[in-house]
Amino acid sequence: MAIPVELRYTRDHEWVLMENAKAEPAQVDKGESPVPNDLARIGITDYAQHALGDVVYVDLGAKGKRVEQFKPFGVVESVKAASDLFSPVSGEVVEVNAKLIDQPELVNSDPYGEGWMIRVRIGDVRELENLMDAGEYDAFLQTL
Repeated sequence: MAIPVELRYTRDHEWVLMENAKAEPAQVDKGESPVPNDLARIGITDYAQHALGDVVYVDLGAKGKRVEQFKPFGVVESVKAASDLFSPVSGEVVEVNAKLIDQPELVNSDPYGEGWMIRVRIGDVRELENLMDAGEYDAFLQTL
């Protein structure tokens, strides 16, 4: 089971990836530093998608919606069950993965890539301290 090291994890099996700040060519030419990036991508883990089974429907809400850390932001439905999705961080949804409307199976086939769910502009990056790193998440899975 894949547990990418660059992600942070919740006990509800969601992940968050901070999108790295990248310098634009104009910034490099001027010797400027890149602006810190407060955008994060969120999805469910390989463990979660495996436990759910074949995902058939995803309801992620809308762009502009405010999400709160550890509070529900959407629902994922599979042939086995329906499950709430909990946000690993607080912030404003800036993008919803529209591919999942017609291709919810991407959650199963590529949970850390094309199966991502929402992008959020984080309000407080210190909330990441409340999440598990890959080693802690792996140890947590061993207790289940």
